Amino acid sequence: MLRFRLGILLLILTAIGCTETSEKDPLLSALSSKDERIATVMDSLTKYQVQILYTQIDRTNDSVVFTDYSFQVNDSQYFYPASTVKFPAAVAALEKLNGLDSLDRNTRFYIEGDSVETTFAQCIKEIFAVSDNAANNRLIEFLGQDDLNSRITLSGAGPIRIAHRLSTANADEVTTKPLVIYINDSTTTTSEVIHNTPPESLGILGTLKGNGYYAGDSLFQEPFDFSLKNHYPIKTQHNVLKRIMFPEQFEEQERFGLSEDQLDFLHTAMHTLPGAQGYDTETYYDSYVKFFLFGDNTEPMPKSIKIYNKVGYAYGTLTDCAYIQDTENDVDFLLTATILVNSDGIFNDDAYEYDEIGIPFLAQLGREIHQLEIERKKK
Repeated sequence: MLRFRLGILLLILTAIGCTETSEKDPLLSALSSKDERIATVMDSLTKYQVQILYTQIDRTNDSVVFTDYSFQVNDSQYFYPASTVKFPAAVAALEKLNGLDSLDRNTRFYIEGDSVETTFAQCIKEIFAVSDNAANNRLIEFLGQDDLNSRITLSGAGPIRIAHRLSTANADEVTTKPLVIYINDSTTTTSEVIHNTPPESLGILGTLKGNGYYAGDSLFQEPFDFSLKNHYPIKTQHNVLKRIMFPEQFEEQERFGLSEDQLDFLHTAMHTLPGAQGYDTETYYDSYVKFFLFGDNTEPMPKSIKIYNKVGYAYGTLTDCAYIQDTENDVDFLLTATILVNSDGIFNDDAYEYDEIGIPFLAQLGREIHQLEIERKKK
């Protein structure tokens, strides 16, 4: 089995789109690990539909050099992005706020028909601390799908198609609900509704998945169709993250329109752990939404490591997009990966191998890359 796995890796080495280098590809080195959490997945690559992007970061004086390595990354091979789409929603919301004189991230508002009063800042904190769906959906009502998609696309980060909200009855509604916005403590104004373009079927590979799905209590024995769902490829996720963490490395037209203050706020929200946001640490432990390195245990994370990231998990698909910074060992890197864990091929049956295979794979992948980075620094 090990020989078979190494054979696959050698074949992929000639086709994978990594940066030209005379050295051995470190991503392939990590994926050649004999650790069972990696080996189990590598023995069944077709089954698990893995895609990975890893970026080494080197600094010389004031310049930053990125070296990218990819594994099976393909913008035209569909995977369900789940909650990773909340990251671009947060970015786009802050950018829109920066273009409005009357609002800022601390402006109070509520969605018409909803009793929850909040702020844009609170929504963004909840998105990163515990991946709150309602917080994301409130930002969608503020932005509209078309504006969100346009802002990310204009940065040159890559293709994106946000078509629906998450886990709500009006998920597919193309018309937004108005926001009731506080001008001061006693005066409110209501925003205009936004009419968005209905989504068209995605013309890419892999939108028909599995061999069955549940709708209510009924089992339909045919592939589940993802063609009208959100699309946020690995390259786009990785490129958005690069622009947020290293905006100075991009031309002005490739940056998002965020102020330094907004970037600082966003960075803090991305790495702050649930307990620091006031969540119960028994339920929302440090690695609740940090899959790389620590996802497979509930112990407190070391203070020396900060993970600026956004995860997603739904329909058997797990994804993490992260900038990882280890101050103790003086290393940092970017890593984005996705894996499908749905052995029975049935969707909506809640029988996914998240804890058995998916999260252990992502956690160990993070550890393998982290160790390679430590060794690279020591050279």
